[in-house]
Amino acid sequence: RDTAYTSELKATMRGVFPYAWWLMQDFPGLPKTLSAALSERGYKDLTAVQVAVADPTLAGVDLLVSAQTGSGKTVGFGLAMAADVLDADGRLGRPAAPLAVVIAPTRELALQVRREFDWLFAKAGIVTASAVGGMDQRTERRALERGAHVVVATPGRLRDHIMRGVIDLGDLQTVVLDEADEMLDMGFSDDLEYILDHTPENRRTLMFSATVPSGIAKLAQSYQKADAQRRKVGSAAAQHTDISYQALHVAPSDIEKAIINLLRYHDVPTAIVFANTRTMVARLAAKLSNRGLSAVSLSGELSQAERNNAMQALRDNRAQVCVATDVAARGIDLPGLDLVIHADLPSNAEALLHRSGRTGRAGRKGTSILIVPGRQRSKAQRLLGTAKLQAKWGAPPS
Repeated sequence: RDTAYTSELKATMRGVFPYAWWLMQDFPGLPKTLSAALSERGYKDLTAVQVAVADPTLAGVDLLVSAQTGSGKTVGFGLAMAADVLDADGRLGRPAAPLAVVIAPTRELALQVRREFDWLFAKAGIVTASAVGGMDQRTERRALERGAHVVVATPGRLRDHIMRGVIDLGDLQTVVLDEADEMLDMGFSDDLEYILDHTPENRRTLMFSATVPSGIAKLAQSYQKADAQRRKVGSAAAQHTDISYQALHVAPSDIEKAIINLLRYHDVPTAIVFANTRTMVARLAAKLSNRGLSAVSLSGELSQAERNNAMQALRDNRAQVCVATDVAARGIDLPGLDLVIHADLPSNAEALLHRSGRTGRAGRKGTSILIVPGRQRSKAQRLLGTAKLQAKWGAPPS
């Protein structure tokens, strides 16, 4: 494509044939407000999951979509719900009771979804609000009273607002369950059922999940319409082709030294180190900081303000390394994350895939390194085998 020629042609078409302008959009078939937002964001093409859910033939249809993290799901369900909430000009009216609710398992993921929606629907005039645990309820209540087109929430806080009569779901057009399998794993099944029971029967229900275990299938059967469609996009194996795996055998006493040397050797802008316990997270973060590496930690013992500050430091490049437990890191998306280090081996293959999936996203390359101390080589081999992954074995840099 000749960029200068295309720009000139678009300008001509816009001026001379305004009725045919939609043919010259970068993303034909999408509302012009969303197409313009995608272009300004640097999108050249839609990802596979975005193409699948934005199919015009699926407008108004309930969807159960299985797609891996990093596949562009957030923008995908934004495009999918566009026809439900936008008018003919691709705009939103005056904010009042919410037209859509997006439910995510963690605070970080919910706030990340809100940020994505704020730019995707900016030209449509969107007003978003959040309802997430750990944040000030009075602030949330005031925002909901002022009106919002889309509310992004965690299950427990949203249920609490419904029980207190804070949120009016009478105008709801669409409900999105993001990372539905994680929400069930975290024990939110009752909360989700309560929320869905308090939404209009004619609502559209979009469920996105990395996997579709029996609990998700049962939830879909209970709360989606009979003509709901299932879409499976990609696979864990396909996602992880962009990730290079290494397994490094070390003496138990050298684990921390190995991690420090790896971080110095790779010298990437952003890395994440996974540990299995809060104690290990705190110790590693302190060791890295003492060695001159800018590190922050994420674990369940931190307050929401501390977690927010840690995430912002990583996004602003004021911190280079995040040390986290599995639960604390669920749903976080760090743009440009190039390196994942498993200071402790994960408990199972699914956790290995989920941890590693923080990198190698949206076509970028990434590296996932397992630290294998002492006699844990057989466990590491078993994890890699179950996950159908090939790793290069060796020793950490000196």
